[in-house]
Amino acid sequence: MILVFGGTTEGRMAIEALEAAGSPYYYSTRGDVQQVSLTHGIHLKGGMDLQEMMAFCAEHDIRLLVDAAHPFAENLHKNLLQLALQLQLPIIRFDRIYPSRPQDVIWCKDYQDAMQRLEEHATQRLLALTGVNTIVPLRPYWSRHECWFRILRRESSIRLAEQAGFPEDHLAYYEEDETDALIGHLHPDAILTKESGVSGGFIQKVATALAAGVKVFAVERPAYPPQDVIDKDKTVTIDLVNGPYGLRRAVEKRLPAFYPLHSGLTTGTCATAAAVAASYALLRKETPHDVPVVLPNGEKIEVPVVYGDGFASVIKPSGDDPDVTNGIEIRATVTPIDSANGQDVVIKGGDGVGVFTLPGFDYPPGEAAINKSPRRMIRENLAVFGMPLQVVISVPEGEEIARRTFNPRLGIEGGISIIGVSGIVMPFSEDAFIESIRKCLQVAKASGAPRVVINSGAKSERFVRSCYPDLPQQAFVEYGNYIGETLKMADEIGVESVTLGVMLGKAVKLAAGQLDTHSRRGTMDKAFISQMLTEAGIKTDITSLTLARDLWNIIPEEKIPAFCSVVIGYCQKHCEPVAGNCRLTILLIGENGEIYS
Repeated sequence: MILVFGGTTEGRMAIEALEAAGSPYYYSTRGDVQQVSLTHGIHLKGGMDLQEMMAFCAEHDIRLLVDAAHPFAENLHKNLLQLALQLQLPIIRFDRIYPSRPQDVIWCKDYQDAMQRLEEHATQRLLALTGVNTIVPLRPYWSRHECWFRILRRESSIRLAEQAGFPEDHLAYYEEDETDALIGHLHPDAILTKESGVSGGFIQKVATALAAGVKVFAVERPAYPPQDVIDKDKTVTIDLVNGPYGLRRAVEKRLPAFYPLHSGLTTGTCATAAAVAASYALLRKETPHDVPVVLPNGEKIEVPVVYGDGFASVIKPSGDDPDVTNGIEIRATVTPIDSANGQDVVIKGGDGVGVFTLPGFDYPPGEAAINKSPRRMIRENLAVFGMPLQVVISVPEGEEIARRTFNPRLGIEGGISIIGVSGIVMPFSEDAFIESIRKCLQVAKASGAPRVVINSGAKSERFVRSCYPDLPQQAFVEYGNYIGETLKMADEIGVESVTLGVMLGKAVKLAAGQLDTHSRRGTMDKAFISQMLTEAGIKTDITSLTLARDLWNIIPEEKIPAFCSVVIGYCQKHCEPVAGNCRLTILLIGENGEIYS
């Protein structure tokens, strides 16, 4: 069993990652302010001291601790480390993503140091954004100077401020004023904030204050792990992560049975890790067994690497996803180049990496089949080396493996594609995924929502949400590729009204009768697309079409509604029989979120 300590944005992300397992766990928060919806987790409300934690872990057979608490919750961090040491439990520290420290911020080691620096800069009017628990530590300053504290408008916070003797008329509340409004109203000489990371809004607070000509003092986050708790006679396993993917990978490693299926890495992440490792070997003469890779969402993970003669490589782990690229070797060779060409990193494809031969991809024909997201990952991760480099990605078995993919049919020749948007391969199991859809539909119906909105993923859901702003979160369900199965289950469960949000790539397959739109089942039917274009009164040649989304650029703007109407009509024709008694609405989603119905 896993015990998570949260109450933060990171706590919510931990919940989302753990819920995907379908296994039970505990989620502990100090109070009951953070409202969370748990299907498999059990919410524990109220703080625990060290002895209570030890008793709870023993009683409930806790095998893994997750510390997703606030970076400044120092006492909790120390207690959890003591707990891990005494019970010999592994601990995952789910920390925040921190930007580099701006030079125009006055950095303070702690609150005592902050008060000293405020005095040195003759600060007379201060807006403190450090929270209600810092009122007491900062008393020596606010008792002599004019100071405002922004706190949460809740009874416990107001009571703490009152008990500290802080004047009520100098309290500001989060829901009433944003930082810019407060600065404009109060005209402080400076703000004092914590190094609270990206999720704590640190970047926005600093930018707002500096733009207004207000000085920024920031208290540095405490070091982790707390050095005064380290026991030289005992060891504890600590995994540091700063995002949901890293958390999942750490849980899969430390408690393998928690997730029925394990995640993997995309070819893009593997290529990036190989390029980072090759750069370490070439430029720093270092060959670490694991190298850090920053994923597109900003979180950092560690990837195992190996080294060869003049190259570094990664053996691609696909987890439990049935992928033909599982176990292949992806190599990177790095050499310094002259920056006269205006590029800091030049990326090329070597043996086993395919080449685009048709238009419609991220890059023109003749370019290596390394998509935009992996190229961006490689460039951003190599930026730390501070010099222009050429990276050549190769896959020794790539040409042979590519014959077992759709690449030849798509006009990618000579090898595999280096792809991946998120950087992580989520495990795929038809039975498990379909069962998870069923559970989500049951929760959606139980929520009492008048309508269930089914979408292929986060992007389409984000666009369709604008059409149904009053629906609860539980009313939105992802179908992945299983449109037919999802509609059938919705009817079985008794959902009365369903909206199907679909983007064009899946819509043209659905219009052709493919109720399962996964690429393993088939590709788009160009002949049928031509037929739909003709029915919409559109004459255009699509022989070179490789991706359905390119139709948005091919079809004249004034003809798009007519084409969408034809596509939706065919989708309706195939979906209504399986939707049964559900009242079905189909929304076709454009590339920029346009909604057609």
